[in-house]
Amino acid sequence: MKQANSDAGGVGAKADAGSQDVDQYLAGVPEPARATLNRIRAVIRSAVPAEATEYISYGMPAYHYKGPLLGYAAFPNHCGLYPMNPALIVSFKDELKSYSTSKGTIRFPVDKPLPAALVKKIVKARIAENEAKKKR
Repeated sequence: MKQANSDAGGVGAKADAGSQDVDQYLAGVPEPARATLNRIRAVIRSAVPAEATEYISYGMPAYHYKGPLLGYAAFPNHCGLYPMNPALIVSFKDELKSYSTSKGTIRFPVDKPLPAALVKKIVKARIAENEAKKKR
């Protein structure tokens, strides 16, 4: 996985700044949310192609592969996953019924990450969407 500079939004960025920026973001997150987000990050990293970039977007860790993929963040009372496509949240509504969702957000407890299998399915769905967009 490539690393991107947060100022470049993941496109044509320096090869070493993105993950460092994400590391800094995570270092500033209090426990237990930090451990939860580190687990989410590991699952995402295991599912994205090697060409994907990690960067900070809108103040949160995010991934880019043939377009924006998704982001995640911590807040005082919850963590959030942002798939950057509201239709995707609707398409996973049955699997997300235990979580609070809105147009672009999946919220989960600071001490309980989303199931790894579900995160991987969401990542793979976003990758497929971005790959389909580029083929048009």
